[in-house]
Amino acid sequence: MGWFGSSDSTGSQPSPTAPEASKDGGYIAPDRTARAQCWEGRDAFFHCLQQNGIIDSVKEDAKAREACAPELKEFETHCASSWVTYFKKRRVMEHQRDLTLKKLSAEGATPMDTSSAGGAGAAALRGR
Repeated sequence: MGWFGSSDSTGSQPSPTAPEASKDGGYIAPDRTARAQCWEGRDAFFHCLQQNGIIDSVKEDAKAREACAPELKEFETHCASSWVTYFKKRRVMEHQRDLTLKKLSAEGATPMDTSSAGGAGAAALRGR
């Protein structure tokens, strides 16, 4: 539901309070406690996805909702809907990144030194 949702039909869990409006009409970001609750919900949901072999909970939404309903409800309750979408997409991106790095490593690729700027422009700046 995000921050603006109401409690569930049984009333067993209160919904998070709506964020306070700032003077300019925007909203004040969640505090440390609210962020921690969101991250705990995210971590529990992602752990459940991992246990059920689900990588992309956006594309496999029905499967994720069936396998991890309580964890997803907690995640959606404590996080803004934009955060839920962001974290789900980021999980897929990180998984794809890790697969690419493993593939490159298996092919014998070596990591680049990123401690200094590279390229022709950087060489020119260093006087080369």
